[in-house]
Amino acid sequence: MSDARPEPVGEEERVTLTVGPPAHGGHCVARLDGQVVFVRHALPGERVTAVVTEVHSGYLRADAVEILEPAPERVTPPCPYAGPGRCGGCDLQHVAPPAQLDWKTAVLREQLTRLGKLSEAEVDALGVAVVALPGGPTGWRTRVRYAVDAAGRPGLLKHRSHEVVPIDRCLIAHPAVQALPVLDRGWPTADAVETVASSAGDVAVLAHPGGGEPGTVRERAIGRTWTIGAETFWQVHPAAAGTLVGAVLDLVGPRAGERAWDLYGGAGLFAAALAERVGPGGRVTLVESAPDGVAAARDNLGDLPWVEVVAARVETALARRRVAGPVDVVVLDPPRTGAGARVVESLVGSGARAVGYVACDPAAFARDVRTFREHGWRLAELRGYDCFPMTHHLECVGLLVPES
Repeated sequence: MSDARPEPVGEEERVTLTVGPPAHGGHCVARLDGQVVFVRHALPGERVTAVVTEVHSGYLRADAVEILEPAPERVTPPCPYAGPGRCGGCDLQHVAPPAQLDWKTAVLREQLTRLGKLSEAEVDALGVAVVALPGGPTGWRTRVRYAVDAAGRPGLLKHRSHEVVPIDRCLIAHPAVQALPVLDRGWPTADAVETVASSAGDVAVLAHPGGGEPGTVRERAIGRTWTIGAETFWQVHPAAAGTLVGAVLDLVGPRAGERAWDLYGGAGLFAAALAERVGPGGRVTLVESAPDGVAAARDNLGDLPWVEVVAARVETALARRRVAGPVDVVVLDPPRTGAGARVVESLVGSGARAVGYVACDPAAFARDVRTFREHGWRLAELRGYDCFPMTHHLECVGLLVPES
């Protein structure tokens, strides 16, 4: 249904909308006089009054500020800083936790059909579903970057803005992060404050600029203890590392003696798991471009001499054959932008029997799935995980194999 107005609308105007399905990015789609409106703080099926926040040539952005006809899945946000014009970190606090999983599942399905060009029947056959991780929807985030305003007050940013919302508590932060002395004091010389609470019980607080040496923290996953830089990438949900490794191993099924690539390998989480499976008779090549990730991988995988760490961008390593020779399985864990056509084309010509793709952005994942399909591969299995409750973000692990 499209709502109509006689004249074009401008920013800060109030409009009445009937809200449609969720879309990637934490909003729902509505229409106003035929024009697409991306509405935050709403739920599918609701009738809302919304304030237009941005006007673009092909679409509008808006915040639902009054709910005229609420959906049954609507709840009162548990955090006082969630809502229109407030903290932009949590998109879905107004959505009951079970409905958040439905929301993310719908978004993943939509991206696979619209961008990945899978049919509805193909998506149905995959049994696409986003499932919860242990621990509940709050108190899970083990790494939080707080922004600091001009008055030295710490907080979080508004949606699509550099404006800081001062806060006294972040509800999704891990209890050990909430206990750190950050939000109860001023930071007159800092622009941001990084906090870490590791799975091994270490904590760190780093002010930027002027935080000094970042130091290290220990993380525990897959039966190993990792020592990494406090700012080195690590999964922020306590259950994510083990869950994602388990899914990759289950889907790809590495065998003793096989050769594996771990691309965008970071500190070596997947490489270590692959190395245990392929054993000393196999070989694992990890490729990472971030210097701290490379250093962490080399430091932590020293007991696995059949793992090689290559310091390079993945595209460069593949194009210049720094990663070459026969390969049986590939694990791909790219950044939010995805792997891209060049990397996918290298992999489909590599001779690998399977690629395990760990994705933190469903749109980038769907685009890469489409490229795999255009080169004769198929998405054989897919699992979705809610590694970021209360936000629109999700993680998924896909198995891609040659059609033949």
